[in-house]
Amino acid sequence: MLPPLDALAPARRHLRPAQADAGPLPPLLSPRLLDQLRERIRYLHYSHRTEQAYVYWRRAFIRWHGMRHPAQMGGVEVEAFLSYLAADRGLTPSSHRQALSALLFLYGNVLGVNLPWMTEIGRPQTHRRLPVVLTVEEVSALFEQMRCGEHRLLARLLYGTGLRITEALQRRVKDVDFGQRALFVRAGKGGKDRVVMLPQALHAELRDQLGSARRVWAADVEAGQAGVEMPHALERKYPRAGMSWPWFWVFPQDHLSADPRSGVIRRHHLYDQTFQRAFKRALAASGTPKPATPHTLRHCFATHLLQAGSDIRTVQELLGHADVATTMIYTHVLKMGGGAVRSPLDALPAARPPQSGPW
Repeated sequence: MLPPLDALAPARRHLRPAQADAGPLPPLLSPRLLDQLRERIRYLHYSHRTEQAYVYWRRAFIRWHGMRHPAQMGGVEVEAFLSYLAADRGLTPSSHRQALSALLFLYGNVLGVNLPWMTEIGRPQTHRRLPVVLTVEEVSALFEQMRCGEHRLLARLLYGTGLRITEALQRRVKDVDFGQRALFVRAGKGGKDRVVMLPQALHAELRDQLGSARRVWAADVEAGQAGVEMPHALERKYPRAGMSWPWFWVFPQDHLSADPRSGVIRRHHLYDQTFQRAFKRALAASGTPKPATPHTLRHCFATHLLQAGSDIRTVQELLGHADVATTMIYTHVLKMGGGAVRSPLDALPAARPPQSGPW
């Protein structure tokens, strides 16, 4: 029996494909397969969520085959496992491709296997779906139901800047520039940097939030707590930077927790699951029947900008899309509803009230 997939759902957008042809890799130092997998993932600078997903599928694959070692199996066993996921568990094409990428990474980059069957395994075709988009009125109603000021600010920030939820939660004090009305996104999806507008309507709330965050930071400094997590090797290069105010989180968590990799007790940023639960409650209270999520606010940002006449190239840069074809999905949303093609039914003369009768 396989463990539940719920914990992996937020990680699907952060995965990278397996890199079996990434060139020669250094020898592995860990004796255990699970540690070897983590070692290789970290060597290639994959995200922590990618690590979680690949570890999950490695465990699921081994358990489904009766705890056999992957080195004793090959293409037949991989295809059987993927068939089980698609036929019996009904996985979506995106989850199916995630499992396949994880197994190809295990064989290609950890076990050092590069056999013909690795390129012959069929990959499920993914179909692009139209995003869920809320109207301006529905977005306003949602914000009114956000009870917590911090959650309300975060929701307004997502809608006002088009950030992904992880990009917003990982923002540090130094990323906020009130003078230039800019918000800097460091190491976003794909490791890319970009800059987005900082809405004037959020200045007062953001200053209040930074004031609250500074009190948390000052308490941690006085208590001698470890600094916040630093990217890559900056913690060794600048040992005290993690305890400085510019590197502190804009949305800090209200309690300390263990770093998932180093085990150090430190202050983490707000958990995305906490905000997602608050968003779900506010959505239900607003009476909106659409299946929206926090990522829907990013879709609303792009769609509403295009409706207001913004250039699609500008929207592409603000969203951080590598290809304008990805941004074009929002033009399909504009073809529906108000402001789009008019239905021929609306061009007909006003219909008379139906006459009572047998027909």
